[in-house]
Amino acid sequence: MATEPLSDLSRQELLKLVILHARSWLAHDGCWFLAAEEKYGLDAAMALDTRSWELFSPAEARRIMKAFGIGRGGGLDALEQALRYRLYAVVNPQTIKRCDENALILKMIECRVQTARRRKGLPDFPCKVVGIVEYAKFAETIDPGIKTRCLQCPPDPIHDTGCICAWEFTT
Repeated sequence: MATEPLSDLSRQELLKLVILHARSWLAHDGCWFLAAEEKYGLDAAMALDTRSWELFSPAEARRIMKAFGIGRGGGLDALEQALRYRLYAVVNPQTIKRCDENALILKMIECRVQTARRRKGLPDFPCKVVGIVEYAKFAETIDPGIKTRCLQCPPDPIHDTGCICAWEFTT
């Protein structure tokens, strides 16, 4: 691994770099989507985005599992740990709550994508269809026995739940 340029950075500088890279990744994802929408239209861009997340989410989960020694089939405990290491966890404030031993709820408190769209006077990005694939594939990679259910996500109306989207994972 090419870590030479990082070896002289302080802890604070390394944290700053992690945040910078996570934000850059998200910005690239947005630029890619806008380019696809511009060339092919919204429906095709949504289909491509869904397929992209179908491929990326398991890859991200596998990398997290390998890097942090999270074994496949570890149930909700493993999923809870892995969710904390996702790139989204760095750029979007979120909460993870265990309801009981068979249920976990992830709430995205703020979303940089939706915040940017609102700042520009645009409607919320209708990401539910993509999110269903993204979160289900991530969870299934951690443990095939985990089921994913969307509790709220645009274009759903935002209720007074204190979050942009919410996902329930059960075993």
